[in-house]
Amino acid sequence: MTLFDLGGPELKGRKDTGDSPNSSIVMPLAARMRPRNFTEYVGQQHLIGEGRVLRKSIESDQLPSLILWGPPGSGKTTLAHVIANVSRSYFAPMSAVTAGVADLRRVVEEARIRRKSTGQRTILFIDEIHRFNKSQQDAILPYVENGEVTFIGATTENPSFEVISALLSRSRVFTLNALTDEEIRLIIERALKDKERGLASLNGSLADDALDNLVVMSNGDARIALNALELAAQATQPAGDGVRKIDLAAIEDSLQKRALLYDKAGDQHYDLISALHKTLRGSDPDAALYWLGRMLEAGEDPLYIVRRLIRFASEDVGMADPQALVVAVAAQQAVHFIGMPEGNLALAQAVVYLATAPKSNSLYAAYGRVQKDVETTRNDPVPLHLRNAPTNLMKNLGYGKGYKYAHDYEGHFVEQQNLPDAIKAKRFYFPSEQGYEKTILARLKAWWGARMEKKE
Repeated sequence: MTLFDLGGPELKGRKDTGDSPNSSIVMPLAARMRPRNFTEYVGQQHLIGEGRVLRKSIESDQLPSLILWGPPGSGKTTLAHVIANVSRSYFAPMSAVTAGVADLRRVVEEARIRRKSTGQRTILFIDEIHRFNKSQQDAILPYVENGEVTFIGATTENPSFEVISALLSRSRVFTLNALTDEEIRLIIERALKDKERGLASLNGSLADDALDNLVVMSNGDARIALNALELAAQATQPAGDGVRKIDLAAIEDSLQKRALLYDKAGDQHYDLISALHKTLRGSDPDAALYWLGRMLEAGEDPLYIVRRLIRFASEDVGMADPQALVVAVAAQQAVHFIGMPEGNLALAQAVVYLATAPKSNSLYAAYGRVQKDVETTRNDPVPLHLRNAPTNLMKNLGYGKGYKYAHDYEGHFVEQQNLPDAIKAKRFYFPSEQGYEKTILARLKAWWGARMEKKE
């Protein structure tokens, strides 16, 4: 017996299109509850609120081609449906996962015939547009250009990287935000009360703690919330009074594990590693641990993370605490040796060490100066006194002549020229007064004296 057998004839057997009560295909709750107009649509008020440009263009039937960019479950496909309903356009959906250029041409030909026979405009909606390759995206251009269809693309990936520039220039990009907890709560409550498309006929009652848990664990994704609610309702048997009392255990069981918003090849991958790097630089161990956890729990490759930690140890801590590099490399060895999830504590230890270490980018800046000089100045030969002289010919040519062996002098230091003549007084490394670099600075001043007063 299915959920809809229990729910009465009004919910049985709705088709994909929702227009046939006799079909054996059952639409999931998330599809049945899809808003049909702006009144039902929840969220994205920065786009479709009263007086907004997109709302005005839709209602005035002056809709440009669009690309809707936002996280899963934020309402991209739903908004495209609403736009088609409000503008009374024919809605022709395609998925870039399964469709190809031949499907695109067929839809456009049907749009031409429809426009000629009825005057109705066609909205060509392509979900996951980022999955079309360049040639497939190129195939869309002429139809968008001549207005045979109004194109709406939906993507979870940054269009700047995943959509060709020609298509971007012919479309307006609108960014959708993840739904807030309040918006998710409203969607859940509507589904529970809706008699026509929701779960009201099941006489379900959601406990307060179960509702709170479902809202938080949905992570701003309406589809996750409604799918979990439907499954929990289906699994909950009516009590003696006929009420299905959906408790916290049922919601937790239906959710199993929170679906973390993360894409190891997309924006989330780069945004979170950037957040980790910047909070380490900002000496905030709590925030750094949080971003580390977000990445690890979502399944990020720990070796990718530790490579960035090793880079950070030299770039942002450097000689202020030389031990930072040792700790970062040790974390890599620990992860490689014991694997995950045991290795997560080694990474956490490295993150806390790096966040609380004194910071200096002097080493990073010094190597940048070296790179610039190597690229822009003459690559003069090594001074003769610094060259090794393993043969008599080399000795006769003056190799090694005049070299001062540091250990023969007091303090194991002797001043001598170590750079080519053209840049003999050049300085690249300017140590800060942070951590261990303060000690380094004092040593250099004692050794080189006036030379250390020279600025960049």
